[in-house]
Amino acid sequence: MNHTLAEYEPVVGSASIRQLRQLGSRLAGTRLVHINSTREGGGVAEILNWMVPLMRDIGIDASWEVITGPPRFYEVTKAIHNGLQGMPAQLSAKDWALLRDVNAAWADQHKASLQEADVVIVHDPQPAFLIDYCRNGKSKWIWRAHIDISHPYRPVWKNLRDTVEKYDASIFSLNAFAQPLPHPQYLVPPSIDPLSDKNCDLTRAEIKRVCRQVGLDCSRPVLLQVSRFDRFKDPVGVIKAYQIVRRVTPVQLVLAGGGAADDPEGNAVYQEVLNAAEGDADIHVLLLPPDAHRVINALQRVADIVLQKSIKEGFGLTVTEAMWKGKPVIGGDTGGICLQVFNYQTGFLVSTPEGAAHRIRFLLDHRRRLDRMGTIAHEFVRENFLLTRHLREYLTLVFALTRAESERILYI
Repeated sequence: MNHTLAEYEPVVGSASIRQLRQLGSRLAGTRLVHINSTREGGGVAEILNWMVPLMRDIGIDASWEVITGPPRFYEVTKAIHNGLQGMPAQLSAKDWALLRDVNAAWADQHKASLQEADVVIVHDPQPAFLIDYCRNGKSKWIWRAHIDISHPYRPVWKNLRDTVEKYDASIFSLNAFAQPLPHPQYLVPPSIDPLSDKNCDLTRAEIKRVCRQVGLDCSRPVLLQVSRFDRFKDPVGVIKAYQIVRRVTPVQLVLAGGGAADDPEGNAVYQEVLNAAEGDADIHVLLLPPDAHRVINALQRVADIVLQKSIKEGFGLTVTEAMWKGKPVIGGDTGGICLQVFNYQTGFLVSTPEGAAHRIRFLLDHRRRLDRMGTIAHEFVRENFLLTRHLREYLTLVFALTRAESERILYI
């Protein structure tokens, strides 16, 4: 369901909405195209689902396109994704040629619309090579990296960097992720939509209904991790932490998530999780469809503690979602999680299953502290990670590139 900008005023205040309207009036009629590689699964698709309609609402001619290719294309781009996050990835010249060929073929079908755009925002590596086939010298091209490329596998980054350097600007979630590039770099953390099905208020009846469907015993503490089944999310490490806690406290664990259309490794990781959980009736592994937003919402609200024990993480919108619902988060000490989780304030940062288990026991033993941390977490998200802030920074960036180049802003 798409919301209008006016509907967010009770949450963010009239001043924020008025500022967005003013920015939109300066950019009215601007033709802007977003391009990524999937319409469902993962944070990028969630962001674009609300961002494009709100851009239209304030007068920008915004659209969203999705690049597609054969199964091998997604295997190659997943290897590139892993390589950018530091995992050694052996990619042949044939693999890089396939990536270019898919971009070129897709560009042939969409060249006219892209060349008419004033601004093109390309998300992540999958469509990065489109700039070589569609640029007309008039439009501004922006590369948006949503993942942690602070310590990439150098051969992968070198091949991609030669193309990314051609863009007019790039966007990263954190300063630590940015790489040396010959153009302006902007820092724009992601955000959540507080009115979406995943984050809106739910009735107690709906929450209880989801608990019954999953088989949860509401009289015992619930631990939850919501994420794609991806090794970088370390779901097996979460199971190990649960098993340590279970020796002394009768807890339940829910691992809820799904795959993304552009992630071919999801099924293999899902099977690894099932194997690790085998025989334990208090571990609930849920393979959810992409539209199970209200189920995730209910699970986050019923959970006592939410985990996001990632080894690598671009930002971690599931952390933001849980904090918005007043939950302290135990997260991996990495990437964008560190921008959200502060020890003893909004949760705890950990590096090992043992560390996660220690913090889980602390919170379960100190309920007043748990509740206080959840309150702080909610307000922290309200001030920093709602979609209106995110939209304002994108609009400011576009204005800087298209209307005010003599006063170009390096950091928003």
